[in-house]
Amino acid sequence: MSATITKVSGESREYVTVKIAGQLFGLAIDRIHDVFAPVNMTPVPLAQREIAGVLNLRGRIVTAIDMRRRLGLPDRDDAGTSMAVGIDANGESFGLIVDNVGEVMRLALAELESAPANLDKTWSGLAAGIYRLEGQLLVILDVDRVLRLGGEASAAA
Repeated sequence: MSATITKVSGESREYVTVKIAGQLFGLAIDRIHDVFAPVNMTPVPLAQREIAGVLNLRGRIVTAIDMRRRLGLPDRDDAGTSMAVGIDANGESFGLIVDNVGEVMRLALAELESAPANLDKTWSGLAAGIYRLEGQLLVILDVDRVLRLGGEASAAA
């Protein structure tokens, strides 16, 4: 990935970067426990569209969430390998399925901006803020909002 790590002074936070449909997103590293390739996924009948299925990851049942669908983006049209970012919340395990996982970036909290008014409504409802990097926008996802399925993302804001 060509993004450079921003020099920080004062408080900072580390993010794992992921790409979804060409857009760069960040997830707080302290929420992530695993990065894995989702295999042998079992569909869940009558589940919400965002639920890609469940899988067994080293003895844990993991609910896989398709982040393209969660963000209102079109499904992948290629058969490329996707990755998943493992997260635990409220005693349950989740895997956020993304196109690929990038690098860890340490960014100054003082540089975190509110989501711009023209950001897609679904995205802004899931975003904790944005960072303006050289030539690209890094949208920081709020993991708790991402995991609130069944309601409008904007209601979680």
